[in-house]
Amino acid sequence: MRTGEDKAKQKPPHAFVVEALSALNPEVRRLFSGFGIYVGDKIVLMLRDRPQFPQDNGVWIVLSEETDPRDASLRKEFPSLRKIGLLGGKIGHWLLIPGDGPRFEQEAMRACELVLQRDPRLGRVPASRRSTARKRV
Repeated sequence: MRTGEDKAKQKPPHAFVVEALSALNPEVRRLFSGFGIYVGDKIVLMLRDRPQFPQDNGVWIVLSEETDPRDASLRKEFPSLRKIGLLGGKIGHWLLIPGDGPRFEQEAMRACELVLQRDPRLGRVPASRRSTARKRV
């Protein structure tokens, strides 16, 4: 039997992000320590707010294959953007807008604007969806 607390844990944090992307009918799925936000076959963001490793809570941005994580334009738009400690430097195309940052909501909304504009720097098709995406083409 699930308690109310269990159900609350299953709701994505930072609900304003999902609301901001509603025009794209995003798919929200549990993903390791958070909730992945998919638009079509691409994962574009992940939302995290967990007591373990709170320094990695916030909005994780998924960069496209062509985007360099050191891209100066990204750093200009997202001054707080940094690597994700939980990933141990093994996955460089995921970056964090920290939830405890002074401009967290503004930067998270800017990420939503870029997703809505289909900015080519954001999003990639995960390996688990690549074969499915090819079949649809």
